[in-house]
Amino acid sequence: MRFDLDSATRRRLGYHLIDQIDNFFASLPERPVQLPIEKRTFAALTNVLPEIGEDADKVLDEVFREMVDKGFHVPSANYFGLMNPTPTYIGVMAEALVAALNPQLATVKRSQLASRIEHETIHWIGERVGWPGEFNGTFTTGGNEANFSGLALALAAKFPKAIEEGVASIGARPVLYASAEAHHSIDKSAGLLGLGRKALRRIAVNKNVQLDPQILERTIEADLASGNKPFCVVATTGTTNSGAVDELVGIGEICRRHDLWLHVDGAYGGSAIFSDQHRDLLRGIEQADSIAIDPHKWMAMPLAAGVVLTCHPEILERAFAVAAPYMPKAAEAKGIDNSRISTQWTRRMNSLKLWLTLRVHGRKAYEEHIDRQLTLARGFASWINASQHFELAAPQVLPIVAFRFKAPSLSSQQLEEVHNGIVDEVTRDGRRWISETRLNGESVLRMMVISYLTEEGHIHELSDALAKSATSLASTGTRYHSLIQGNRGIA
Repeated sequence: MRFDLDSATRRRLGYHLIDQIDNFFASLPERPVQLPIEKRTFAALTNVLPEIGEDADKVLDEVFREMVDKGFHVPSANYFGLMNPTPTYIGVMAEALVAALNPQLATVKRSQLASRIEHETIHWIGERVGWPGEFNGTFTTGGNEANFSGLALALAAKFPKAIEEGVASIGARPVLYASAEAHHSIDKSAGLLGLGRKALRRIAVNKNVQLDPQILERTIEADLASGNKPFCVVATTGTTNSGAVDELVGIGEICRRHDLWLHVDGAYGGSAIFSDQHRDLLRGIEQADSIAIDPHKWMAMPLAAGVVLTCHPEILERAFAVAAPYMPKAAEAKGIDNSRISTQWTRRMNSLKLWLTLRVHGRKAYEEHIDRQLTLARGFASWINASQHFELAAPQVLPIVAFRFKAPSLSSQQLEEVHNGIVDEVTRDGRRWISETRLNGESVLRMMVISYLTEEGHIHELSDALAKSATSLASTGTRYHSLIQGNRGIA
């Protein structure tokens, strides 16, 4: 089969696929997240490489049916898992448009409108931060690349020679700081930048699971006394495990006092800048030198879409610009070539889905979206507080609720076993999904309101499933029953 399908074939395949996607979206409010446990399979595919193509209608129908019938559906309203949302339909359409047009964003000359759209989207995001002066940034593949880019900016700003001469030219060990609950991408970035993962100081958290400013300052002073060179602090607005938001004002003051770059990992919670009502959640974010935000989290974009922004736009070119004679800049082109301010060269136009969603729905749609999810999470946290079986493991700040089974006499290992037993029971039929994780080193249960389709009814069903699971574990003759009976005496 030739690649250049005729018009009739393109239209037939396209319309049929759109009908299937529409049916899938219509099913999401009640669609189970996955198959019941007894029907799940993780066996590898064993198809041989096709030498001759098959009928396109048959292949597309087969893969769509298989992925829907046997897939794991994070867009479901019953998904209470990690930071993967139901994508906006406008975002889905934008992805199809980008795939068809396939714009090249390395230079302005070769993507005039695409580059202008990206620049405008970056401007819309940056103006919500509240920086008083100039700023700039670029879209990335996600938070991992955005955090990597933020740390690269910090390195370029504080140690300019290191870009050309390497970290050995710094003359002492550069070190950076983040909370014990900060994302693992900070460790990964420190290693990839040649600093070494041991250059990252993990700072203990306080009772609110925030980076402790007093411990931070003491650690900085100890590093200075040891001859190390502190250069960056990473604050988090919305940790993965509990949704904690670090105290940005106090951390910003410490950074100014010690002349450190402040990078804010706002991959999830940073999107609250789009809410006037809840803007105070991010009080002090304008003190950041750089910020990472993932629209494919709280802003309901399809994967992948990350953003890194900085109020020191000149550092972008210092960190990333490399001369390339085969991609000359046109004299008439306006604006900076994206390849000069990004880790990437050729890359996808990840901005169009957010730009179109904002054009079609507007910022106030995000205001409502953020408020609804916070309200639902507060309601679930209230249920946990009133529960005889569970208790909050951390304050609920964003739409993430970390909670634990009430069993104070259980060991950490026993509590983890009980939590995994509860997760197994709640997710066994495939309808909904929650997870077990570790918060400040201890096992917790975690739920997150992430789909814009989730309603109070879905929360109530989850609450009922949790209550039934806890009661079942306490009353059956299982290993969990003996653990709980022996430690709490629950009937």
